[in-house]
Amino acid sequence: MKIRPLHDRVLVKREEEERKTAAGIVLPDSASEKPNRGEIIAAGPGKSNDKGEVRAIGVKVGDKVLFSQYAGTKVKVEDDELLMMGEDDILAVIED
Repeated sequence: MKIRPLHDRVLVKREEEERKTAAGIVLPDSASEKPNRGEIIAAGPGKSNDKGEVRAIGVKVGDKVLFSQYAGTKVKVEDDELLMMGEDDILAVIED
């Protein structure tokens, strides 16, 4: 299934959560914190202004991003759990 976000929304695949602490202790699912980093899988064209012109969004597919902890809506696509969020929920692009 292919998903194309509308307007200024993006589809993000969250990074895998760390199941071990630095000391080697394995954490159960309920104790581990969801990471707030991910990769953009799909992006909309941008948001329209009052004149009907589309302002392109500042991220693109493949960008690694940092987003707020409770951002987005969970979406299940095939067997992956992804996040659909607006561009405003993205805090920064992570550059290597």
